[in-house]
Amino acid sequence: MASMRDIKRRKGSIQSTQQITKAMKLVSTVKLQRAKQRAEQSKAYFNCMYETVTSMLAKTSGLNHPYLKAGESKKKAVIVITSNRGLAGGYNSNIVKLITKGDFNKEDLEIYAIGKKGKDALHRHGYHIVEDNPDIIEEPSYVDAMVISDKLLKSFAAGEIGEIYLAYTRFKNTVVHEPTLLKLLPVEPADSAESEAETGSKAMMNFEPEDDEALDMIIPKYVTSLIYGGLVEAVASENGARMQAMDSATSNAEEMIDHLSLMYNRARQGSITQELTEIIAGANAIS
Repeated sequence: MASMRDIKRRKGSIQSTQQITKAMKLVSTVKLQRAKQRAEQSKAYFNCMYETVTSMLAKTSGLNHPYLKAGESKKKAVIVITSNRGLAGGYNSNIVKLITKGDFNKEDLEIYAIGKKGKDALHRHGYHIVEDNPDIIEEPSYVDAMVISDKLLKSFAAGEIGEIYLAYTRFKNTVVHEPTLLKLLPVEPADSAESEAETGSKAMMNFEPEDDEALDMIIPKYVTSLIYGGLVEAVASENGARMQAMDSATSNAEEMIDHLSLMYNRARQGSITQELTEIIAGANAIS
C-alpha cells in the first residue's frame, strides 16, 4: 500500500490538474456560445447555397462546363480543417481518419491543411502537405475562404488537380459533431428524383446570361461559401468537443480525488492503530 506521503502528493497533483481542466471547460463554454451563434446564423445560407446549386444542375442538361466534370489529373486536393490545439477528445483524430481510412490513394492527395493538428498527423502518415494555414482557424473570415477557393479553382482550371474535397466537422448541436467529407468540385447535381419530388415538376433550367458565363460567376461563390461554412462549423465543433472533454476530465479527477481521500484516511487510520498497538505493547512489557 502506498504511503500517506505518496497518496497526499498524488492527490495534490490531481487537484492541480482538475483546476486546469475546470478552467479550460469554462473558457471553451464561453467560446462555444459565440461560435455556436455564428454557425447557426450562417448555416441556413450555406445549406441553401448547396441545395440550390445542386438542384439547379439536376434540372439542366447538355452543360459542358469545366467545373462540372473531373479534370484529367489524378491529383485530388483536400482542404483539411482541424484545430491548433489538442485536449478535444477525438475531434482532430476523427478528421484525420476520413483521409487515412478513406478510399483515397495517398500518392494522389494534396493536402491543404487548416489547423496544426491535422497537418502534423497527416505529415506523420506520409501525406503531401501543399499548404499550411494554422492562423485561419483562430478567427476564420469569408476573405480567408475566398483566398483558398481562388487558389484551388485556378489549379483545377489549369488541370493540375482533378477533384477538390473539404474535410471538416459538421456542427449539429452542442454534443453532436459529425466528421464530414464533402466533394466541392466537380459539382455533382442533386438526385433528379429528389429534385423533382421537392419542386413538384421537372422544368428545365434556363440561364441568363449564357450558361458558361453564369456558372463562371456562381460556382466560385458556391465553393467559397461551402469552405467558409465548414470553417465556421469546425470552430463551433472544436469548442463543443473540448468542453465535453474537459468536463469528463474534471469529473474523472473528482472521482480519483475521492478515491485517494479514502485511501489516505485508511492509511492514516492504520498508522494510528499501529502506534496505539505499539504503545500498549510497550506498557505491558514495562509492567
